[in-house]
Amino acid sequence: MEQRAKHDDRLMNNRLPADRPHPLERGTAADALVGLALGEAIRRRIADEHGSRVREALELGAAWSEVAAALGVEPDEARELLRAWAEGQHRLYRSDLEDGRPRPLGLDDQEHAAVLALVALGDDEPVTVPS
Repeated sequence: MEQRAKHDDRLMNNRLPADRPHPLERGTAADALVGLALGEAIRRRIADEHGSRVREALELGAAWSEVAAALGVEPDEARELLRAWAEGQHRLYRSDLEDGRPRPLGLDDQEHAAVLALVALGDDEPVTVPS
């Protein structure tokens, strides 16, 4: 974000009058392209984390209606996001097992089933969090 802000600042300087009394650095096409690339990298990183954050929110007591509101989607769309994430993580785990990795990444069968149980919760049914 800090890198992107530097490029954004230079691009915003392009909107200032040319006769400004203080020197400033103007943005270039390279700044715009780097800003786009960095923005896309940030967007992808955040999107990649959505599944694990949804899981954590539910496991910590949030309801689907709250998760959906935080994402700006309907509860079923939020459920599908978690379901797709869980399937990808389960495929990753099985692939790592097949490749003989000593510490497979992703969700094992038991963890996968636990996430799918979260998907089955009602819109306003939070997980009971032990105290």
